[in-house]
Amino acid sequence: MSEAKPGRSVSEVAVSAADEGQRIDNWLLRRLKGWPRGQVYRLLRSGQVRVNSRRARPSQRLQDGDRVRLPPLARGQSGDDARGTPPPALRKRIATSVLEEDDRLLVLDKPAGIAVHGGSGLSFGVIETLRALRPDAEFLELVHRLDRETSGCLLVAKRRSALRDLHAQFREHAVDKRYLVLVRGRWQRGRDRVSLALDVGHRRGGERHVRVGGDGKPAVTEFRLVEDFGTASLLEARPESGRTHQIRVHAAAVDHPVAGDDRYGDAAFNETLAALGLDRLFLHAHLLSIRRPGTDEPQSFSAPLPPELAAVVEALSTQRRPAARARRG
Repeated sequence: MSEAKPGRSVSEVAVSAADEGQRIDNWLLRRLKGWPRGQVYRLLRSGQVRVNSRRARPSQRLQDGDRVRLPPLARGQSGDDARGTPPPALRKRIATSVLEEDDRLLVLDKPAGIAVHGGSGLSFGVIETLRALRPDAEFLELVHRLDRETSGCLLVAKRRSALRDLHAQFREHAVDKRYLVLVRGRWQRGRDRVSLALDVGHRRGGERHVRVGGDGKPAVTEFRLVEDFGTASLLEARPESGRTHQIRVHAAAVDHPVAGDDRYGDAAFNETLAALGLDRLFLHAHLLSIRRPGTDEPQSFSAPLPPELAAVVEALSTQRRPAARARRG
């Protein structure tokens, strides 16, 4: 077992809704991929891993928003020490995705297809690659998550105080997150607030599958129309809660599944969009507004539609123009 890099500090990881309900031992084994099981359990028994500042039992189940303390050795092994070095293409892609940066915060335009952290068979995610790019950085931690298939604004804290401040803003629903999403059909619901509980504790084919109702947790998403293409609609979605796959499940529940969604979507609609060049989920976090950590100053960050999604919008607009002229004629 290799040693942790000198100078690494204790790290605190926020548990997301996607990991809610997992046992802490299984969560650690996934995060510390490559560690012997016995070593992971020794970390737990010795009290080096804590949840919300308390010693964690191996059978303890994590909740959304829990804070897990990892010792310096664990942080080193969960990153490049245990897995090698991120490939050059990934390093370049992340390095060129930085939107804004100051002494407290780094904002990325996360590319689609890259997970925010390694695990589940992936050696490297955004945070491992950032740490490899900046080996002298004393603190780099994800503030929140985006699904692997989703692109757009992602916050990374550069100070522990900034991480605590931003986590508080997320808990207080003081963060305004807005996504651009392409859905099936003509949206005729106006500005619609979809309030449907989501049950995240299900799996289908070995993958997490979120369902509406049951014993689910409250979830609210506000949708508004941006552009009507007839066969499809471009919407802005503003989730008021942060449940797993929330926008995708809420859109499908009101009969407007998201384009390119192979889990909750419409296969025939996806094939139609694939003919226009869509080869990914059309979900992009285009705007994020917060209070600057340590102040009351509002800050907003925006990420334009990536070229592959902008090209689909242009193709739909081109198709729409002749149909509109024919109706007027």
